[in-house]
Amino acid sequence: MIPPKGKIAIIGAGSWGTALAIVLAPRFEHVRLWAYETDLVDRMRTSRINDVFLPDFELPANVEPTADLAGALDMVEIVVGVMPSRFARKIYEAMLPFLMPGMRFVSATKGLESGTLLRMTEVARKVLDARFPARIAALSGPTFAREVARGAPTAVVIASEDLDLAGSIQQEFSGPTFRLYTNDDPLGVEIAAALKNSIAIGAGICHGLGLGHNAIAALITRGLAEITRLAVAMGGRPRTLAGLAGMGDLVLTCTGELSRNRSVGVELARGRKLSEIVSSMTMIAEGVETTAAAADLGRQFGVDLPIIQQMQSILKGGRPPQDAIRELMERALKHE
Repeated sequence: MIPPKGKIAIIGAGSWGTALAIVLAPRFEHVRLWAYETDLVDRMRTSRINDVFLPDFELPANVEPTADLAGALDMVEIVVGVMPSRFARKIYEAMLPFLMPGMRFVSATKGLESGTLLRMTEVARKVLDARFPARIAALSGPTFAREVARGAPTAVVIASEDLDLAGSIQQEFSGPTFRLYTNDDPLGVEIAAALKNSIAIGAGICHGLGLGHNAIAALITRGLAEITRLAVAMGGRPRTLAGLAGMGDLVLTCTGELSRNRSVGVELARGRKLSEIVSSMTMIAEGVETTAAAADLGRQFGVDLPIIQQMQSILKGGRPPQDAIRELMERALKHE
């Protein structure tokens, strides 16, 4: 057992950030968990529970909830970004005055930045490089926050072209229930992490329409094929998409009852309006915004993304889900 290290800051106290604080608490002497909402922080300090995003799980004694960004980052060795993708750039910019060159950075956000189409490590680097060359890795894989928090066995990927960085995070984060594998293809890992949410919306639609297991299995398989096409066209490696960050995370998000993106698809199939679904959710379903960025990336790299394009027509164009599924089935026949 490796003895606990020093201080770590987790920026973002949603369900995933809170679960990371819980699972990493035995690995570090001090864990700071930053949240934007001061009232939530006050309640977490009193009750030791994140009653909004991860109820029923007590924060370990060495986890310090805080709404003070400067205090959260003071003298920490590792900064983990777990904020929603839409807020990533703004939060990294707010962090910048308090960051030091020796810090290591882990991006645990799964998504793409709207407009720029940048991956989350690229967003972080764009901001941080204004002060110093940042060492950044991406953390991804099949993870439901509640299962991680309760200590269910979980395997994930830590990806960076800097394998020394990936290896150091692997050693410091891994524990009895949380196993990390290193990977030097952050592009493939992050594209898989972002696009699987769009496919999961489609899987939820199939479930909500009662189309059966055959349809969902086909959607997952063909979804993986189009994610792989895009990742490879951008410079990623096919084997990355066959691993935990690709197939593993895709299967979990498309089939698990805890998947927010799958739930969006289920509700769309039942006839609810997207605006109503999103406004009723406590947590963000990243696929709702990422789908548009993914479709734009497909056009930019000349890659056919039929499932993602149909999901975009449903999410932004209001197309009936039944029509989108029908068009996918009636596309020109081709070789697999």
